[in-house]
Amino acid sequence: MSVRSYIGFVEESYLLFECFRYDRSLKKQYANPKKIYVIDTGMRNAVAFRFSDDSGRLLENLVFIELKRRNAEVWYFRGKQECDFVIRDSGAITSAIQVCYELTASNREREIGGLVEAMTGLGLDEGFILTYNQEETIPTEQGRTITVVPVWRWLLGKK
Repeated sequence: MSVRSYIGFVEESYLLFECFRYDRSLKKQYANPKKIYVIDTGMRNAVAFRFSDDSGRLLENLVFIELKRRNAEVWYFRGKQECDFVIRDSGAITSAIQVCYELTASNREREIGGLVEAMTGLGLDEGFILTYNQEETIPTEQGRTITVVPVWRWLLGKK
């Protein structure tokens, strides 16, 4: 049995989900690396080999599962930098979301840069950074707006 078959079986049982890189070409979507998210983070923690605290990855996993629960079409964006999620609705990209546990001086440029690249490439005027408990509005040089929202507020459906 191949790894591809095994992942397919686990995905069919709704234990994990693959998130494809956004590209207009289906061939490129399938050729590029996929991100994996699990339905049960307890199971993930029991079998995963980790060197450090994974708070940011767990928060990203939570956001992905909620997007799936909301029936969103979800991809990730990768250019020179990466944006965690882009959402498509009725054939058009409607939202770009970056997830990090905490926006700090050491990760701020990377998190904002990936989101701005996705917003620019996909023609979006607004993007979101979901954090554990920070709120902020960040205007960009290109006239776009980034809204930093605590994930709990986003989960409740409030901006």
